[in-house]
Amino acid sequence: MVDTKKTIMQRNIEIGNWVVLGVFSIVSFLFMSREFAMGVLLGGLISVVNFRWLSRDLRIVFLKHEDRAKPFIIVKYYIRFILMGVVLFFVITRMSVDVLGLLLGLSVVVINIILTVIGMNLKNPFRRLRKKNASLFIFR
Repeated sequence: MVDTKKTIMQRNIEIGNWVVLGVFSIVSFLFMSREFAMGVLLGGLISVVNFRWLSRDLRIVFLKHEDRAKPFIIVKYYIRFILMGVVLFFVITRMSVDVLGLLLGLSVVVINIILTVIGMNLKNPFRRLRKKNASLFIFR
């Protein structure tokens, strides 16, 4: 049986997604227009839910569907892609949201991943040197 416990980094990213979304939402509600703030909130919710859904699907694929993982994940990808497109279409056409706020909200997961990686490297900048033939620089 494969161990499916989340790593510390996974938990940090999942918690960080909600923290970044909360901070962006509060700041945008305080200092920006209502439409921009709603765009940030809805875009952030869409991206965090999509990230969570992808994580769950990948865990299921590698646990139960090892022999047919590729077709399963491709089908699930297209279902998620189409559903997110429909949700975004509905949000843009039926609700009064600012598109730039929506884009900022959709970027919450990416921003959080970048911040998490930078934070981990700042905590321990020499972790790359533990490996044999490693260097401080990514490129040589």
